[in-house]
Amino acid sequence: MKEELIKYLSESITENRNALFDKVIEDRTKYITVVLEDIYQSHNASAVLRSCDCFGIQDVHIIENRNKYNIDKDVALGSSKWLQLNKYNEKENNTLNAINHLKSQGYRIVATTPHTNDVELYDFDVSKGKAAIVFGTELTGISDIVRENADEFLRIPMYGFTESFNISVSAALVLQHLAHEIRRAGVNWGLTHEEKADIKLDWLRATIKSSELIEKEFFKKKSND
Repeated sequence: MKEELIKYLSESITENRNALFDKVIEDRTKYITVVLEDIYQSHNASAVLRSCDCFGIQDVHIIENRNKYNIDKDVALGSSKWLQLNKYNEKENNTLNAINHLKSQGYRIVATTPHTNDVELYDFDVSKGKAAIVFGTELTGISDIVRENADEFLRIPMYGFTESFNISVSAALVLQHLAHEIRRAGVNWGLTHEEKADIKLDWLRATIKSSELIEKEFFKKKSND
């Protein structure tokens, strides 16, 4: 039924648009996912979304403790509608809730921070399994909860006086390298057939005006068959 619905909705977009969807979806991955903890500057948050889309990262996990995650449309350039945004804002401890959820999905929690047991970005082993890369707040970085529950620590090598990169720059550097590495390492980074179908359906719904009405027409026709 889902495949039939996708085919039906695809008739409402151009052939070029449909071909672009099929091309882009082949490069999407959930093997690497991004976690943003309590980001408060909207332009930083939006720039990270843009990088995720550019490097084929499909899922972004957003932890809202004190700060609500706002999207700057001028920076994001529509990237948010192509991504799966998962928000954690209903628990007393949203950070721990997000970590536990990701671990239950088979992700190792990788915190981006200078640490005694950290690994440089270029030495990070992508073949060990799926990784959730956690980026902390602009001023203080990751929280103690992330630090205590992380499986690994990752840092970007730096050679200047400044202690850290801007979060959006950090995310772009890390994701560019990891997107390349998972392909070079030959790990199973691609989406399943079911995941591709779900994502394409989301993209079609986000693209087509009055998609709900078109879907109603589809199901009405199916019930009359």
